[in-house]
Amino acid sequence: MSISRISSRYAKSLLDLAVEGNTTEQVMNDIQAFSKMLESRDLQLLLKSPIVSSGKKSDIFKALFEGKFSQLTMAFLNIILNKGREEFLPQIAEDFILQYKEAKGITDVKLTTAAKVPDALLDEIKSKLMDSDATSEKVEISTDVNPNLIGGFVVEIGDKLYDDSIAHKLNEIKKQFASNNYIK
Repeated sequence: MSISRISSRYAKSLLDLAVEGNTTEQVMNDIQAFSKMLESRDLQLLLKSPIVSSGKKSDIFKALFEGKFSQLTMAFLNIILNKGREEFLPQIAEDFILQYKEAKGITDVKLTTAAKVPDALLDEIKSKLMDSDATSEKVEISTDVNPNLIGGFVVEIGDKLYDDSIAHKLNEIKKQFASNNYIK
């Protein structure tokens, strides 16, 4: 079975249990915190290590997360460890966050500009995006600054990319001149 199918099924199971137990927000906070901790190289190596037994990994998880994570999240992590699926935890966490946002109607939008965007303009952009058909009723915007754009912006909504940067327009003009068949 592929990694994406495995992680998707575990993530869906956790989300279903969280909804059933009315602890969705707590579990989401736990998984987001866990995802942040996965940036640690030591934790990544621990998850992938075939030398460290699942019992030892379970003890380490208990020391790290017990009291900080909900009982459901801890039980879920223990099941994953006991099944020997801990190497899939980063993908499971990512899939859980995606499924949670889809269930809550939240659309992630990445806005890249040449200069920092003022908060007032960011609120206006968010309002326009929420009114459009391209997003759900809730929008979470992450911003990035790339001076190479020269001006304008790039918006990423899911797998769609809207590039209205000056650098992109200059490249398009350059392509038109390069393929001009009338000038020899």
